[in-house]
Amino acid sequence: MPQLAKCVRIILRIVHMNTKELGTLGEKVAINYLKKRGYKILDKNYSPKFVSGPQRGEIDIVAKKEDIISFIEVKTIADRGPTSAISPEDKVDYWKQRKILKMAESWLMEKKIALDSPWQIDVVSIRIDSESKKAKIRHFKNALFC
Repeated sequence: MPQLAKCVRIILRIVHMNTKELGTLGEKVAINYLKKRGYKILDKNYSPKFVSGPQRGEIDIVAKKEDIISFIEVKTIADRGPTSAISPEDKVDYWKQRKILKMAESWLMEKKIALDSPWQIDVVSIRIDSESKKAKIRHFKNALFC
């Protein structure tokens, strides 16, 4: 019975999370997922120092595997019912992709890494099932769609 109560508390926490909390949880899940697959985390929540206002943006995770640097956008949703029409990766629209591209270039310049070094933009899509407490993770590599 104590296990059931714990499960109910976790489900209620997921269901009642605001988008910021859900995003933070998704980033933790994504980092764990990436580390298990051999990625080294180089940076989290990167935002260029010289940009402000509406152009300001953030890269959720910068990671490296082999010789490729991946700038990773994490999108997380919590399933609150049997049908969810939108997939997390659908939230990475044209304008979001353009912003990620600019942030990636800023990160490379700040770290003094040549822009012609191998790098890509990935999307990690996380759908958390509030009933089973399991996360369905999809990793879209080199996912610049624009």
